[in-house]
Amino acid sequence: MNKKILFIGANGYMGHGMSLNLLKHNKLYVLANKQRNNIENLIKDGAIEIKSYEEITNLNLDCLMLCVTNTPIALNIAEQVGPLLNRSTLVIDLTTHNKNGTKEMKDIFDKFKISFVVSPVMGSKNESLKGILGSIWGGNQNKFEESKIYLDTFCKNVFNFGSVEKACAAKLLSNFLSLLTTTTVIEYFKSAEKLDVDWRKLFEVAKLGSGNSGALGRIAEKAISGDYKGYTFSVSNTLKDLTYINDLLKDFPNAEKFSSIAKTFYEESVGKGHGDSLISELIDKEKY
Repeated sequence: MNKKILFIGANGYMGHGMSLNLLKHNKLYVLANKQRNNIENLIKDGAIEIKSYEEITNLNLDCLMLCVTNTPIALNIAEQVGPLLNRSTLVIDLTTHNKNGTKEMKDIFDKFKISFVVSPVMGSKNESLKGILGSIWGGNQNKFEESKIYLDTFCKNVFNFGSVEKACAAKLLSNFLSLLTTTTVIEYFKSAEKLDVDWRKLFEVAKLGSGNSGALGRIAEKAISGDYKGYTFSVSNTLKDLTYINDLLKDFPNAEKFSSIAKTFYEESVGKGHGDSLISELIDKEKY
C-alpha cells in the first residue's frame, strides 16, 4: 500500500492493534498522548509521532483514521482537523457513535468537501492484533473499495450497510446483542457462586445448549482458573455504549427495557468506582 495514514486513538486497546497492522505496509503517523506505552511501542516499530493537529497541513495524508472513546470527543477532533486536511484525504471513523453522531461527523467534513465514511469494528484486543476484526461500513458507495484497502489490513470481514446512519444503527444493535449476552454471562457465574454450583461443570453444560456464545467462551475459561480479564472492554465504555443503545431503542418499549436494565447494572458498577475495570472482572467475588 505505502499510504500516508494518521491514526488518532492508537493508544487504545483496539487502536494499538489496528495501528500495528497498518504500520506493516504504510507510513503511519500517531498523535501524541499522555498514555505512552502503546504510542512508544508503535514509534519503536517505525510510526512517526506528531505533537499537534497543526502538523497535519504538512503531511499530505491519504487517510485519517479515528478510533476514540465517544461522540463528543470525535466531534471536537473533526472540527479541529477538518480545515487542515487535503480534499483528497479519506476519513475513516472507527468510533462507536450515538445515533446522531455519524451524521454530525459527516456534516462537519462535508463543509470542507472531504470524503467521510464510518467503519466501527467488532472483536477483541487479540483479534485486533491478529488483524481479523469485523467491520460495519457506511458512507458514499463510491468510497467502499478505497476504504477496504485500509480496512483489509486489520479486518477479516467488512460489511457494507449503506449510509453512515445505517452503519451506526447496525453497530449499536450489534453491541446491544453482545453486551446483553455478556451481562447475562457475568450474572450467570455470580449467581452460580452464590448458589455454590461448580463453575467448570456449569460451563460444560452451557456449551452443549443454546446458551453457548462467544461471550461465554471469552469469559468462562479464564474466570474458572481465576483470571477475570477475558473480556477486554471497560465498564465505563460499556455504560457509554448502553447509553447510546438505550437512546436508539427508546421508541421500542421491550428492547428499551432490556437495554435499560443492563445500563443500570453498569451505572451501579461505575458508581462503586469500577469504571476502569474490565467488564469480565465484575465476576471477581473477591472484589465485587
